Amino acid sequence: MLKDLSFSDCFPIFPIKMALQKNRLLGYVFIMVWGTLLWQQCRSGEPLLPVSDVNFRPEALPYRNLSEYGFFVGTAASLRPNERVLPYDLITPLFSDYAWKARYVWMPDSVQATVSAQGDILFPDHTVLIKTFYYPKDFRRPNTHRQLMETRLLIKQNDEWQAYTYIWDEAQREATLSVIGDFRPASWTDEQGNRHQIEYVVPNKNQCKSCHNVHNAIQPIGPKVRNLDRSFAYADGATNQLVKWRQTGILDKSAQTDDFQALTPWDDPNSGTLHARALAYLDVNCGHCHRPEGPAHTTGLYLTADQTDKGKLGFCKTPVAAGRGSGGRKFGIVPGQPDASILLYRMESDEPSVMMPEFGRVVPHREGIELIRNWIANMEGDCL
Repeated sequence: MLKDLSFSDCFPIFPIKMALQKNRLLGYVFIMVWGTLLWQQCRSGEPLLPVSDVNFRPEALPYRNLSEYGFFVGTAASLRPNERVLPYDLITPLFSDYAWKARYVWMPDSVQATVSAQGDILFPDHTVLIKTFYYPKDFRRPNTHRQLMETRLLIKQNDEWQAYTYIWDEAQREATLSVIGDFRPASWTDEQGNRHQIEYVVPNKNQCKSCHNVHNAIQPIGPKVRNLDRSFAYADGATNQLVKWRQTGILDKSAQTDDFQALTPWDDPNSGTLHARALAYLDVNCGHCHRPEGPAHTTGLYLTADQTDKGKLGFCKTPVAAGRGSGGRKFGIVPGQPDASILLYRMESDEPSVMMPEFGRVVPHREGIELIRNWIANMEGDCL
């Protein structure tokens, strides 16, 4: 949970004047004690003062400003979740130009999510998935200063998901609805002390739909049983996320989640085989398009974690229509030869007509590329 909060974020309307009028000395003592407790509670992510309910009026959506929803306590930029706004994280997340993401889910207490036979979370109407993209100024000290870029909402109404993007102002106090997207400068220092600066792309509404596309309808990508089955450090202690979702009523207690194997953390060499890690990475970063139900289904390239058909993964597979995207290479994957493989070529590129994924990044993902390079290099066989 984010904890780089300002003093004003944690101290809303405070009855200082009333306390001082009664007795100045006792008033000061009262303020110091209450202020200390309040600050400690704020830093833990749990509000001490009573908070208002989330403001969700389906007929009035979308609101112009993010703060109008009441998802967060104090200022919207604090990202301290309101009651029933539950933070969550993913085992293997989508790469988005090294941006960090703060994810939350909210739904009225009158409804609950269930689980499909495939392990997808079936969210009810009036569910809101909240995702804020931000950059810590220094990745080595992520809880100090940060630059908020955008907050994306996926809201389900009438059995359909709608995507709304809110762009943060320079003062980092409010995010405003945008349909056309934007370009914003972003800078940070990475874990090795290297400085980076990019032009961050806030997608327009059509670009959101191009990725969140299943059978030509918008669907969430990340929150699936296999990608949620991990521990999360909540304010009241670390708990498995699926357990917490049941405890808080987000997920129906009868929902079956034990039959699905958790996704492998792509960046943890001790978590599973190189093959499992590579497929987990491709599933999240490519599989939302490259699957039978996705917009890239005509390619015949299906990059999902459960894929066992080597041909559908691209082994010795000629492209259907790659054009310049092939880089003059013949096959999607050439075992033992990453530099002869179209898959890696497109991951390494930053040219708009060549790079994959097509949206969601402007720079190549160095660590992801290294993983897929090693995966291909360690394959046996040939394409003769």
